[in-house]
Amino acid sequence: MTGAGRKLGVALACCVAGAGLALFGVTRTWAIEITSRPGLSDLRAVRTGGEIAPWVLGLALVALAGGGALLATRGVARRGLGVLVALAGAGTTAAAVVGRAGLDTGAAGAGGTVWPIGCALGGLLVVAGGWLALRHGHEWPTMGARYERRAAPTAGAVLNEGQRVDTRVAWDALDRGDDPTVRGDEPTAP
Repeated sequence: MTGAGRKLGVALACCVAGAGLALFGVTRTWAIEITSRPGLSDLRAVRTGGEIAPWVLGLALVALAGGGALLATRGVARRGLGVLVALAGAGTTAAAVVGRAGLDTGAAGAGGTVWPIGCALGGLLVVAGGWLALRHGHEWPTMGARYERRAAPTAGAVLNEGQRVDTRVAWDALDRGDDPTVRGDEPTAP
């Protein structure tokens, strides 16, 4: 694997791992609020990161999709996508920090701190992947040409052999029972 291919792999790993960490962390319990009621059982309200900082979930999904899209783009589009991915990572980090700031974790214990930090670190990994795409994306290998869309030949278009495609002639040949896709110099099957 070349140096450019390694950088692409590192950027993809950063985007996928960072988005995965943020997605996992945002689904965990960030706060447990217990309200005591005299004579009754205590009310327990469990709040996940998705309830406290809903932006983390959406931005982490954008980062995950952007990481996958890095494979399908090239050149300036890939670098622009790197900017978008880096912004999604920065937004993920900011949303996790703002969501945790001033939050009374209650009975959540260490989870009230660990999971928001995990989301923030995931966002920073995504920023690193986006930065790599922005900085080096134009140097990375691209998908093969077989994945590119080619224009279909139209009536009057010139083929490789110098023949013109004429749809009327092809339909007339089919009406006669001839195969218009077989050239005259090719043997036909018995």
